[in-house]
Amino acid sequence: MTTLRHGDRNDDVRTLQQRLNSAIAAGLLVDGDFGDTTETAVRTYQLKVGLVADGVAGPKTLATLAGADCSALLRNATLVSAATRLGLELAVVYAVNEVESLGQGFLTNGKPKILFERHVMHERLALPRTAADDPVALLRRADDLALKFPSLVNTKPGGYIGGAGEHQRLAQARTIDPLCANESASWGAFQIMGYHAQRLGYASVDEFVQLMGANENNQFEAFVRFIEAEPALLKALKAKKWAAFAKSYNGPGYARNLYDVKLERAYAQHASCNCGKAVA
Repeated sequence: MTTLRHGDRNDDVRTLQQRLNSAIAAGLLVDGDFGDTTETAVRTYQLKVGLVADGVAGPKTLATLAGADCSALLRNATLVSAATRLGLELAVVYAVNEVESLGQGFLTNGKPKILFERHVMHERLALPRTAADDPVALLRRADDLALKFPSLVNTKPGGYIGGAGEHQRLAQARTIDPLCANESASWGAFQIMGYHAQRLGYASVDEFVQLMGANENNQFEAFVRFIEAEPALLKALKAKKWAAFAKSYNGPGYARNLYDVKLERAYAQHASCNCGKAVA
């Protein structure tokens, strides 16, 4: 679905303006120009229904305007609370959410977005978890499984199918080892790896998986916990050192994808407005 934002001019903006006029009596001139007044109307609508009030008419906002259920979607109140908890400007939290999330945390079939990492599956299978575990035997078993199921267990990344196909891979991996399989997938809009679960304060990987499948607010909570667990990330955000944050969070290839530039631009856009500080 199209994403509409400030500066866009097209027929989709006309439709957006018509729906905003119907939904909140916005009084917009239906001219197809996404300017300041349309952005303000988008934020007003987002606040009314509880969505993240970023002024961007993305798939969630457009679908909700068209009548879709928004109960499982990320709430503006969640971002406001996170900003207070982390000691960050709300505009910073908006920017990170906009750039670093996948936009939506769920597939159209209702399952959470995941990516199964076969090389992580190999690592988790070979990991000694108790003093009684034999590292040599565990590695041998992982290597044997890699020979039998190379798309699920491998020393190299790959084998991705994408979308619902990743859940098929996960289901197959669970027949090998349910715990290792859940640990080897990244979950939700922010793709937090399952093996982080207990470090982030979850009682178990199973609890983490259950919560990631419930709603986007739980997925964002996992992201907030990840930021709290990584002092360098939080320090970079507080100082608005976008390159430092992007390098730590996205890896050394961050510049190739312009993550730092996108974060800086998103922050500037959100900092110039009221950023939805009223919570619906």
